[in-house]
Order: sequence, then structure tokens, then C-alpha cells
Amino acid sequence: MTTYNDASPLISAAKLREALACARPPVLLDVRYRLVGAATSGPTAAEEYAAGHLPGAHFVDLDRDLAAPPGAPGRGGRHPLPDPEVFGAAMRRFGVAADRPVVVYDGGPSLSAARAWWLLRWAGHREVRVLDGGYAAWLAAGLPVTAEVPAPEAGDFKPVPGQLPVVDADGAAAWARSGLLLDARAGERYRGETEPVDPRAGHIPGAVSAPTAENVGPDGRFRPTEELAARFRALGAGETETAVYCGSGVTAAHQILALEVAGLPATLYAGSWSEWSSDETRPVAVTDQPG
Repeated sequence: MTTYNDASPLISAAKLREALACARPPVLLDVRYRLVGAATSGPTAAEEYAAGHLPGAHFVDLDRDLAAPPGAPGRGGRHPLPDPEVFGAAMRRFGVAADRPVVVYDGGPSLSAARAWWLLRWAGHREVRVLDGGYAAWLAAGLPVTAEVPAPEAGDFKPVPGQLPVVDADGAAAWARSGLLLDARAGERYRGETEPVDPRAGHIPGAVSAPTAENVGPDGRFRPTEELAARFRALGAGETETAVYCGSGVTAAHQILALEVAGLPATLYAGSWSEWSSDETRPVAVTDQPG
């Protein structure tokens, strides 16, 4: 199983239950989200939160709180990094404070929760963890949920951006030539067989396919630490510096989270494929091999 310790970016449902019983419990952020291109039937993330969530958890809207509005084509992608002031104001409204731990979760595989984890770390918060397995794991453990919405809180967190590394499109191109650039999207999107969201199909020339779905098991929990380390080392991580991209910079954060669990650092190309593919001057590869 995944190794949980004081340095791990993950926390189990059982450990979170213990932490919530402390005198100063962590801030809980519910980051459930329906990704662009996903099926539109069924409840929205906000409706799922309203129906039930961890006691005390605040609902975080990814599009509003964890991303800036999309800009011009080829600039920033579908989920640009948020304005630090806007992001900080949202986090303070949820009670995030510099000296108070934060735990983020989503419905299960932690795809959108990882975006909140990465942003808080990027903005300088030092104690952020992801509930491994998300809301599904909490329910599976038989732990209580509620429909009660907590009142806004008054945190004091002030973002100091740049505490985690990022790279732009030019940097990603260079990384693919001289380092390791991982494409976290599904294999069929990497190969160019389909593209349900963005302008062009394919991948950044030189990038290596590493689908995010392979980071977790059928239960939505991260694979054992040693399995993740073996997976990424087989792709070349650890031998050279690693950067990651996905469709819009959301699931790439999940890849960076998995790499951190494995003890391997990585850099985010935040604009990702949505930025790259909308710039007609950028080359596209559609083979199933890098290059």
C-alpha cells in the first residue's frame, strides 16, 4: 500500500479522522469537479457537495477559485494559473491560514484535488495533504458526512507564488529535447487517435506518454510508493529533470503529486496541451513513440 508518513503529501481516511479530532483541525477543502469533455448527465460537483461532504469542508470551485479565466488562444490554456490575489482571497475565505494544515479531496482519484494541493504548495503553504481515495474512501471507511454548509472563515494565508517550479511552452519544447517531458493524458489522446476538447490531436514532439490513470488503483487510491517509483524510473525520471503536462494543467498536478509520493521532483507546464495545440506555430506529433 501507499506509504503514509509525516512527510507524505497523502493522508488516509483513518488518519484524517484522527486529525479532525485535534484541538486545531486541518482546513478541509472539497474540490470535486467535472472535467471539460466529461459526460454532462448527473449532478454537478456543487450539487454533489450539497448532497453530502466531510463535516466542515468548504466547496472549492476549480474554475472560479483555482484558475484564471481562459485568455487568448495559445496563451495560458483552458485553466491558467489564478491571479495570486484572487486565489489568496478565496483560500482565506475558506479559513486557510499559514500555520494551519490543509487537507483537500475530491470524489475519488484526486485529479482535481491535486490541482488545489499543487497551487497551495506553489503559493507557499507548507502543510497541504490530499485525502487518498477522496470522498469515496471516506465513505468506504464508514465515516460521517453532512449536508451542512460551514460558514465562511477568516484565514490569513497570503500567497507567495513560485515555491514550486513551472515552465512555459518554449521551456516545455526544450525540456522534451534535453530532459524528460511526461504527457499525463490518456494514451489515445497522446497518440493523436482522438481529441475531444482541444484544437489539435497529438502530443508535444519528444514527450513521453505516462497516463495519470495509471497512478491509482481501481479504488482510486494511489498505488504503492515502490510501484510508483518503479513506474516513473522506468520512464526515465530520476535520471534527468522531469516536467509534466496534460490537457489544461489539472491532471498534470496529479502526476506531480504521484512523483512526489515516489520521491521524485517535477516541474509543471501549466498551459499544457490546450495552450500548445491552439498555437498553430507549435509542431504536433501523432505517432505512438516520442519524437
